[in-house]
Amino acid sequence: MTVKQLSTTLEGNMRFRAENEAGRTLVMDDYEGGGGPSPIETILAALAGCTGMDVVSILRKKRVPFSSYRVETTAHQQETYPQIFTRVDVVHVVEGEGVSPEAVHRAVQLSALKYCPVSAMLAAGTVEIHHGYRIVSLDGSTVEAECVVRGPNAPAEALAS
Repeated sequence: MTVKQLSTTLEGNMRFRAENEAGRTLVMDDYEGGGGPSPIETILAALAGCTGMDVVSILRKKRVPFSSYRVETTAHQQETYPQIFTRVDVVHVVEGEGVSPEAVHRAVQLSALKYCPVSAMLAAGTVEIHHGYRIVSLDGSTVEAECVVRGPNAPAEALAS
């Protein structure tokens, strides 16, 4: 079993700096401080970063050509405390010519169902996560699809076939 550890220190008002064992840091703040994303927004960033690393790695291994890539996340947050996320939409935006929709679909599917631990943890709880993609060609045409919906209370073990 791997153990991860962070130390999070108050730096002033509501600004916190999290530091891992390697000395890498992440700053979190409230909206008034403006020093970084809020703690709840860092969950979206973690999800986007985790699934994005998976998808890019898979696309590169499959030699799928793309000129740019980003992950767009949208979360629906409960208004009452503890203000949890109830739904998150994750859209992988892949730009370029000759991008295979089948390859992108499979990469997103593998990330959502097998590789991304952040997605698995969120889906095992109260969050319904919709994973999809948008491919944008140089001429501006787009292909979009939803690939996988996981959660809430999804089993955390790998589900990919």
